Amino acid sequence: MKDAKVIELEEVAIRFSGDSGDGMQLTGTLFSDTTALMGNDISTFPDYPSEIRAPQGTVGGVSGFQVQFGHKHVNTPGDYAHVLVAMNPAAVKANARFMNPGGTIIYDQDAFNEKNLRKADFKTDDPFAECKLEDYFKIPVPITSLTQEALKDMGLDNKSILRSKNMFALGLVCWIFDRPLDYIEEFIRSKFSKKPAVVESNLKVLNAGYNYGMNMQHMTPRYIVNPAPIEPGIYRNINGNHATAWGFIAAAEKAGLELFIGSYPITPATEILQALSERKDLGVKSFQAEDEIAGITSAIGAAFAGDLAITTTSGPGFALKSEALGLAVMAELPLVVVNVQRGGPSTGLPTKTEQSDLLQTLYGRNGESPVVVVAASTPSDCFWFAYKAAKIALERMVPVVLLTDGFLGNGSEPWKIPSMAELPDIKPRFAKDPATFKAYARDSGILAREWAFPGMEGFQHRVGGLEKNIAGSVSHDPDNHQKNSEIREEKVQRVVDMVPDLTVCGDEEGDVLIVGWGGTYGHLISTVRELRKEGKKVSLAHFNYIKPLPRNTREVFARFKKIIVCELNMGQFASYLRDKVPGVEYHQYNKLKGLPFTVKELKESVVKLLEE
Repeated sequence: MKDAKVIELEEVAIRFSGDSGDGMQLTGTLFSDTTALMGNDISTFPDYPSEIRAPQGTVGGVSGFQVQFGHKHVNTPGDYAHVLVAMNPAAVKANARFMNPGGTIIYDQDAFNEKNLRKADFKTDDPFAECKLEDYFKIPVPITSLTQEALKDMGLDNKSILRSKNMFALGLVCWIFDRPLDYIEEFIRSKFSKKPAVVESNLKVLNAGYNYGMNMQHMTPRYIVNPAPIEPGIYRNINGNHATAWGFIAAAEKAGLELFIGSYPITPATEILQALSERKDLGVKSFQAEDEIAGITSAIGAAFAGDLAITTTSGPGFALKSEALGLAVMAELPLVVVNVQRGGPSTGLPTKTEQSDLLQTLYGRNGESPVVVVAASTPSDCFWFAYKAAKIALERMVPVVLLTDGFLGNGSEPWKIPSMAELPDIKPRFAKDPATFKAYARDSGILAREWAFPGMEGFQHRVGGLEKNIAGSVSHDPDNHQKNSEIREEKVQRVVDMVPDLTVCGDEEGDVLIVGWGGTYGHLISTVRELRKEGKKVSLAHFNYIKPLPRNTREVFARFKKIIVCELNMGQFASYLRDKVPGVEYHQYNKLKGLPFTVKELKESVVKLLEE
């Protein structure tokens, strides 16, 4: 048998896709982790339905996981997949539009039967022709029957056997892309250590898939993607939700405080609560509340008691927390609320990404109720902005909202683990002198009050939802309310002292400035790089600090002929900028499909603007 042709690639995107029960999320995660350990830069995009188990074989029940990895810096999971691993016809139908022209489709030919074709609503017996995929390189593999053959002597029932077929696909793809099986094998042994039969069956099928690849060398080339040049250090592959959790743990340690999380489970934020609940060894106190209101009010109580207090949620839960968040504003307590945004309104698209909670975050409370608003840009970035949100809350005695989204929370990338010495100090505003302490006496520079909590002798005081005077007594004086409302807003604005200047990726001036915020960074910076290679005078200004905005925002905007604000909503940040930085014409590119941007569509919108 002749050897496989070896092709060297700069970067490649692979999409694993099948039924919700086919294990595609685990398959994609294990392949991604293995790839990251080999030194490639990666970016992932898990994509799954909201139903716990949608009807088997239907397009609505398709679960997918896309990973792009490369020899160079990778910022997105890829617009389109170079390789699709399809476990059934519905996976082909659901992903046909996400395929790179001329790509490769590896499919379980056993699943492409009459019954499954009809479930996926194909009209003919040729799904590839119906999806206009005739010119793609297709590799039929009898994954189901080969899995059954590999496990025929293990005495397992057919249902248990078929649970392992994702391992066959994983082994095959690992061979095609020259990934070793060591990490995956160790993961299987560890995860199923109490179930020896499961360990044996999965390892057997994994190696069967890998060996099948060696035996089919004549059918497909083998691909090599060399490691990326990266800064020396200790790395791990991390998703945004875990990075957020670890950022808070680090902040609590740096501040010398206990960490408390009070939250109610909600997709896609639940994983933060889960990750923190596992770290009792680090002093984390977690409370899974009975509802969203109990989650935030328990966190407010913890803040009053002297903890670094956080609560996590997504859009619908954030709406329920709004009244209690107003209480934290009035009480001027350090609290961090994390909103992992998802598609809305109402239940909306609970497993899909969106940026539509910005105006709710800025304005969605009764009265004048200002909070600091920050947003993370990448999965690993969530660590730094969780840490920074905690630092702002503790040092300025103000509630902070951290915005991430489903794309960041579920997506992953390599993260260089910092040492605690690298992290900036956090100095909570503890009350020091009981003789001079007054609950609402504020620092003249930053307008933050002092933090006193139960157990501190001589610092008894009252806080609550009613307006107070400087001593903490209830006050209905109209002048006092006017003054305190202005102070609370000004206190948030003075946080600008902790906000770095807005930087520009690209030239400092030019024809078009792309403006974005939060989790769209990877697609926007990739767009700018490609347009600049084509000679376009395009730059990027990406915002992590929403309220307050960086001091030099207007100055940066003034240096460009045109500005286009790109966001996954109907134009919320653009509206906010028109209010806060008036006198500028803001063009918009908006997407509201529950999906991240593609570089292709962004480039087209910017080129169109350049040509106008």
